Amino acid sequence: MDKEISKLKQIVLSLPENPGVYQYLNKEGIIIYVGKAVNLKRRVSSYFNKYQTSPKVRALVKQIEDIKYIVVATEQDALLLENSLIKKHQPHYNILLKDDKTYPSICIKHESFPRIFQTRNIIRDGSQYFGPYTYLPAMKTVLELIHDIYKIRTCKYALTEDNINKCKFKVCLQYHIKKCDGYCEGHSTEEEYLSNLKEIKMILKGDVDILEGYLKTKMTKAAEELKFEEAQRIKEKLEKISLYRSKSTIVSSVISNVDVFAIEIEDNNAYVNFLKVMNGTITQAYTFEYKINTEEEKEDILSSAITEMRERFKSYSREIIVPFPINFALDNVTITIPERGDKKKLLDLSKNNVKQYKFDRLKQAEKFNPEQRAVKLLTELQHKLGLKELPLHIESFDNSNISGTDAVAACVVFKNAKPSKKDYRKFNIKTVEGPDDYASMQEVVERRYTRMKEEGEKYPNLIIVDGGIGQMECVRKVIEDKLNIYIPIAGLAKDDHHNTRELLFGFPPAHVALNPNESLFRFLASIQDEVHRFAISFHREKRSKTQIQSSLDIKGIGESTKQKLIKEFKSIKKIKESTIEELTKIVGTSKATIIYNEFHK
Repeated sequence: MDKEISKLKQIVLSLPENPGVYQYLNKEGIIIYVGKAVNLKRRVSSYFNKYQTSPKVRALVKQIEDIKYIVVATEQDALLLENSLIKKHQPHYNILLKDDKTYPSICIKHESFPRIFQTRNIIRDGSQYFGPYTYLPAMKTVLELIHDIYKIRTCKYALTEDNINKCKFKVCLQYHIKKCDGYCEGHSTEEEYLSNLKEIKMILKGDVDILEGYLKTKMTKAAEELKFEEAQRIKEKLEKISLYRSKSTIVSSVISNVDVFAIEIEDNNAYVNFLKVMNGTITQAYTFEYKINTEEEKEDILSSAITEMRERFKSYSREIIVPFPINFALDNVTITIPERGDKKKLLDLSKNNVKQYKFDRLKQAEKFNPEQRAVKLLTELQHKLGLKELPLHIESFDNSNISGTDAVAACVVFKNAKPSKKDYRKFNIKTVEGPDDYASMQEVVERRYTRMKEEGEKYPNLIIVDGGIGQMECVRKVIEDKLNIYIPIAGLAKDDHHNTRELLFGFPPAHVALNPNESLFRFLASIQDEVHRFAISFHREKRSKTQIQSSLDIKGIGESTKQKLIKEFKSIKKIKESTIEELTKIVGTSKATIIYNEFHK
């Protein structure tokens, strides 16, 4: 083992400080990880020179038996080579594209009178392919436009000059409904066909602005030469192209040929959205899902995804819009991180797309297997806190008061990671005078678990208090020192903006690392939000009743009458606004008269 470590150290020490790609191999000689680096020596050293907090990275490092590397000239070369090697070897610890679909492209067939059609099969026979298209309606709209304007043939006849001259074919229905110019019988020449093909390629390349300018020039020239029918046909083409553009997603005609990327990370999955913009029109839109098998920085994931998508969709845009800087430079490409304007709107659109995609995938997974998400969350929480049991039953407490008045507390219960509202409990603080949160918490916790102890109820697997070290300690004193019960206690502390900041556990309490992007963090924050909401709503309810009752301290009106009025009218304002007839229906004539006269002096 020491020999292996020594061998790896020697390799690391001899690494050059150049851009490149490194490969980690296990004892069987299988590549288990491929990485890119701006500085090979610094990057690879980081795996061995410090303690890795991530269990995934520690698992990877334990399996490394050999290191191979390839030095390249530029950072972009490192990106491209990494992408190629990952595709070839599919290493276990690399982020892997979960989507392996083949998307359709538009093919211009290499033949006489080339056909134009959609296909998923790329055949290297000289044919031209445009795409692939991830958004099928966009592809169909383009094909409809092409066949509507240019009357391209759809038949599979071998339209050679010899076959046409020998009259081997007859025109079909497409010719009679004016969708084809009858090339099979020689009604139109190949020269005219290829002239139309030149314009079609402009549309497929996204150069619609250039095409419109070209057609307007042709239309003006035809009109000047008094070829009015030809000028009219070109005008109709322009109108149809304009209609096509209106169907596309228009951003801004100023924005031309840019790629837009946004990323969202959820547990072990990364979602990356890609928008391709040409001349103010979104021509491609898709979200990829990656499986993360080791700890990767979001900058590294995004840079790898950019390389993958641009290669897959044959994009050579000179500008890329991203939400944050990426770690690798791309040759002849400008990286833009917009803060305002049309480019910022494009980035926001990409962010919204990737967030919606992530939301849909998580909802879909939960719908098909709702128990799996709960077990996953609770298992992760159990491991984070080192609990003996899976925390299937969690209880959380919070206090609410205004300067000590109308003090209340609340307990919410989560079972199987879901709120169990029938088990929620409200508490009026009875023994504490003034605003003392610690004493109030102790009173409520003692009442709650004394009763559970007396009635033989099963205790929760975990208590979460809304607060930090002080709240945790006052709960522990009641649970362990006074009631002789052991229940694990955690605390959720908030920052100055009342957002969940950290999870504390143990005595003395230690900080438990949580990633705000993870489901577990959001689950714990939802418990904290729920108990706070429940406590506040109970406090408002009690304060409202107190205000009503104090306003109803009228001679001749007893407690039972007050309760009837509160139950019926809900607020003092509505009681004051009620007619004597309405009050009579609730409390009778004599009391109604007293109340009405009190409020209408």
